[in-house]
Amino acid sequence: MSVSSGYRCANHPIEAKKFKPGAHTTGKAVDLLVFGDKAYELVQIAMKHGIKRIGVSQKGHKNKRFIHLDADDSRISPVIWSY
Repeated sequence: MSVSSGYRCANHPIEAKKFKPGAHTTGKAVDLLVFGDKAYELVQIAMKHGIKRIGVSQKGHKNKRFIHLDADDSRISPVIWSY
């Protein structure tokens, strides 16, 4: 798996659009390029290891699909969402 997004500064274009910068700005989130059965397996492993915030983006070209894993305890959890 490849990391598509790790740490981001608060001025990163994605973060700058948000009301409050996300977990990437504190180093508590990562987006991993993964799709299909490997995405399913990653979500299972993440949950088994206590990751309680998971975002799923599985539409479009397979090289653009990712799973967001987030360990920011200051945000609402457990939660799973799609992009």
